Amino acid sequence: MADQKEVVFAGFGGQGVMTAGQLLAYTAMEEGKQVIWIPSYGPEMRGGTANCTVVVSDERIGSPIINNPQSACVFNRPSLDRFGAALKKNGLLLINSSLIDVTSGRNDITELLVPANDVAMKIGNARVANIVMLAAYVGATEIVNFDSLKKMLTQKMAKKKDLLETNHTALEEGRKIGQTVRV
Repeated sequence: MADQKEVVFAGFGGQGVMTAGQLLAYTAMEEGKQVIWIPSYGPEMRGGTANCTVVVSDERIGSPIINNPQSACVFNRPSLDRFGAALKKNGLLLINSSLIDVTSGRNDITELLVPANDVAMKIGNARVANIVMLAAYVGATEIVNFDSLKKMLTQKMAKKKDLLETNHTALEEGRKIGQTVRV
């Protein structure tokens, strides 16, 4: 049986959900894993809903369509409402508790409250909230090697060296949060 993990990153356009998903997908590919990354946008790009599904496996992936993912990282309330209910039993739900003041109400999944925006603001750049959330997910699941993720982020940020240190700090802070649940 293949070791396959699925995660949805979901929020408003402009929150960096696509970037988080891409970084995870690129990192998994770099590690030699099979990967699918599927973006989905609402009618508007910025401010509309956006989500992406990432599937990572050690074997060929049979279908890119995942109706009930194992995990979700939700950045806003509409995403919680949509994907919190869709998670598989025993799934993992990461909630951006900086912007969402409720939980899913489910007792058959693991929920992790990640104050992604608050952490990002403390670091000094609100735009790294997506990196905090991604790192929390990787810290909780170990879906990819954390050092590989850091290396991929460094590679993708090559043209934005001024933001690299902030992003690395966001990775470390998110990782600490994620390691509190380990699934």
